[in-house]
Amino acid sequence: MATEVITSPLPGKVMAIKVAPGQKVKEGALLLTIEAMKMENEIVAPIDGTVTEVAVKPQATVQIGDNLITIDEG
Repeated sequence: MATEVITSPLPGKVMAIKVAPGQKVKEGALLLTIEAMKMENEIVAPIDGTVTEVAVKPQATVQIGDNLITIDEG
C-alpha cells in the first residue's frame, strides 16, 4: 500500500479543510482550499484512499512544499 503526502503547491492561507482523518476519498475529491493573491485554489486528491493525517488547520499560513494531507492508497 502506497502513501501519498500532498504538499502545498503555492504559498497562501488555508481557507477550508473538507476532509478528516479516517475519511475515504476518491481521486479528484476536494481536500482543501488555499487562498493566494485573493484567489481560492482547490487542492484535490491525487489517488483513491483513506486520509491518515491532516497536517494543517484552517487559517494556517503555508509555504510551497509544506505537508498538507497524507493519504494511504487503497
